[in-house]
Amino acid sequence: MRVAVTQFATTSNVQENLASCIRLITQTATCKPSLIVMPEFCNTLFSNLPCANEQSGDNLSYYIDHNQAWNEALEVDGYFLQAIAEQAKQHNCYILINVTLRRGVLNTDSQSKQNNEHATSYLAEAKANISITSCLYSPLGELVHQQDKQTLVGQEKYFFISGNKVPEVIPTPFGKLGLLMANDSMTFEASRSLALDGAQLLCNSLSSYVIDQSCLHDPARAFENKLFFITANKIGPLLPEKYLLQEEQEEPKLSEQNCASHKYFVGSGQSQIISPDGKILAKLTPNKEGYVFADIKLADAGLLANNKCRPDGTELSRQRRPKLYQDLMSSINKTPQNRLTADSYSDTPVTANVAIFATYKSNEQAIEDVCHYIENNLSDIIQLPELFFIADKTITHHIEQRLQITSLCEQLVSQVSAVLRSFQYLCTSLIIEDVHQAVLISEQGLIATQQQLHFCQRYQWTALGDELNIIDLPLEQGTVKLAMLTADDANIPEIVKVTALNDIQVLLVPFDIQEPSEVKYNLLSRAAENRICIVAASREKSFTNELSIDDNIDVNNLYLKNKVKNQKSTGLIANLTTDPTLLPQWRIRQFNGYINEPIVKLQYGKITKAVIHPIAACTKILNERSF
Repeated sequence: MRVAVTQFATTSNVQENLASCIRLITQTATCKPSLIVMPEFCNTLFSNLPCANEQSGDNLSYYIDHNQAWNEALEVDGYFLQAIAEQAKQHNCYILINVTLRRGVLNTDSQSKQNNEHATSYLAEAKANISITSCLYSPLGELVHQQDKQTLVGQEKYFFISGNKVPEVIPTPFGKLGLLMANDSMTFEASRSLALDGAQLLCNSLSSYVIDQSCLHDPARAFENKLFFITANKIGPLLPEKYLLQEEQEEPKLSEQNCASHKYFVGSGQSQIISPDGKILAKLTPNKEGYVFADIKLADAGLLANNKCRPDGTELSRQRRPKLYQDLMSSINKTPQNRLTADSYSDTPVTANVAIFATYKSNEQAIEDVCHYIENNLSDIIQLPELFFIADKTITHHIEQRLQITSLCEQLVSQVSAVLRSFQYLCTSLIIEDVHQAVLISEQGLIATQQQLHFCQRYQWTALGDELNIIDLPLEQGTVKLAMLTADDANIPEIVKVTALNDIQVLLVPFDIQEPSEVKYNLLSRAAENRICIVAASREKSFTNELSIDDNIDVNNLYLKNKVKNQKSTGLIANLTTDPTLLPQWRIRQFNGYINEPIVKLQYGKITKAVIHPIAACTKILNERSF
């Protein structure tokens, strides 16, 4: 099938927006697509910007009152959507469009609230019955599916009602679709739920000025679920004209979590089509109206959309352990949690020195190489790959070989602990009592272990653990709360979330990279959505797979045109952007398109060092972000 994605700007004029929709559909139809996906709020000017705040004097309101919201909303059988239905019929394709829909009648109490320009007063009004809804039209011009937005953020809570119907997978002649809206892809849950219900293609309509989703989270959602992913985003101003006419030197009073001024509230575009391995098949340039398409095959069992296996043969369906996550969540819920205050962070270090060390040697020589490194470096935490002294993990499939490896592991703990300094630690994975597990070693020897939690083919022989070990690790600068995950565990978003909910600041990951997207997207997305620092080490591998394309390339179809290059992949150190609300010496960073971008240092060569900020992870319990 051929799928196409559009991007364009909208205004507060419904007629102009309909004309824009028809213009883009007509242009896109020239490539004869099976499906056209359009952005969020196609009928109106709205976006998930920070909501108004009376205390700060912020007045970034889209609508004067609920009357305006109602007037710009559509009737499901009105002329606007009837015109879209006619386009679907005329061009013989499915069209997915997101709009605001009237549900019921306008509340008469809100009709009396005229000329209200302060969003805080909206709280006193009865909300109009308006939903944010994605509508899917078939080639016959029929409305075959409606899905109302469930999670409202920012000013959406003032103007719209949320849906309560569980999102469903939609069967079509070419495969099964799942629909997302806006923030749905910022965390894994919505995509995962649809994937488990059999979705092969997820379509996300958004209206956003940030690039977090297009550059990080959407590819991660495609990769972790092994399905195709389409994102359609707005371009153009996302604020009413009155705000754009304000004096340039006048700084808007925004929420503390957002450092962007009015001039940055412009749709970021970058609408794109992503393959199940995280590859960007086609992408539009920012700030440019247009469309892009790609040819994909959802029903072919040989393609990644249905062949949900890791390169080592591990079936993704065998890896998930829902009961484990429920049990671990239950143990968190039973633990009294005090409200975090500044005092809660008093012993958390501002910085910690971490290093990744990768030896190219094996067995005893690898251990000696690591000991030599420790003796000549002062890093607080040294991260090594999983079973770093073994190049070919398949030898672990034989019990005789595992006995030899177990002996090497005991030797490693003894030699490494002898050269570690006070408040210095090393993390890797070992085989202990015929079980594969992550370990933490200090000058006192083995001080903590974490059993592998999820099945993977390369360690098919190991027993899996049922417990999560949270470690309070003393450094000279303070105490870091951390956890360890090994093998494929950090690729499973459910277990990383549970781990993060234990209020850890650092996640240590000794692993063996299987696909480039693990590092390029997955681990970074885990760091961003859970607000944790991640230190992950792997043996270097080469992949013939280019994951992304140049944002400046203006093409229509890159599905079979991407250049194939040799790409070396290893681990990374993912730090967090600092927050001036925690420490006043940290300045508000200049807005670069991200609202929550990890600071990344890729593992390179034998030694990779970085300074991380554990204290920044303490901001993961925040008020709800709006964007």
